[in-house]
Amino acid sequence: MNFIQLDKNRSKKAGFLKTSRLIFRTWLETDLALALALWGDLRVTKFIDARGELSEDDVRNRLFQEIDSEKNYGVQYWPIFLRSTNEHIGCCGLRVYELSNNIFEIGFHIRSDHWGRGFATEAAHGVMDYAFKVLSVKGLFAGHHPHNKASQHMLQKLGFRYTRDEYYAPTGLHHPSYMLTADEYYQTNYGSTES
Repeated sequence: MNFIQLDKNRSKKAGFLKTSRLIFRTWLETDLALALALWGDLRVTKFIDARGELSEDDVRNRLFQEIDSEKNYGVQYWPIFLRSTNEHIGCCGLRVYELSNNIFEIGFHIRSDHWGRGFATEAAHGVMDYAFKVLSVKGLFAGHHPHNKASQHMLQKLGFRYTRDEYYAPTGLHHPSYMLTADEYYQTNYGSTES
């Protein structure tokens, strides 16, 4: 099953990754308003940052962390938009987890006015396909706030298996943590190991 259309040259121009309803691009320095609409919303950040509501400076720092991650590692939590309207709905992507083992962390943050429409699941499927098919990662790590049952359900639905609770410094809590290996991904989606 193919969830995305891939730009095989790995260019991060607008549309380097598309799903049926979503289009991805990289964060730009001029995207502060989009970043504020996402990470400036307490409903979004309450499960990812113990500070609660983030200040404009906090959000700007987060934006530049994503931009630096793209420059240094070729991945970030990419901003995602509706293909039909180009409306920003959040971000989904990768960050380095265990570089020496070629394992990346997958994450998604959806603007609260777009919750409940399946965008996080669709975006995650797209990023999973990109991670395994284009970047050839060996595995994906994911975690969620212990009280975020929606994320727990989604990760399990995506095929991630619980491995342990892991300390997450931004919340100061131990988060349930999950893994999905390349072999597990290909077996679940294609009935065989790597294709």
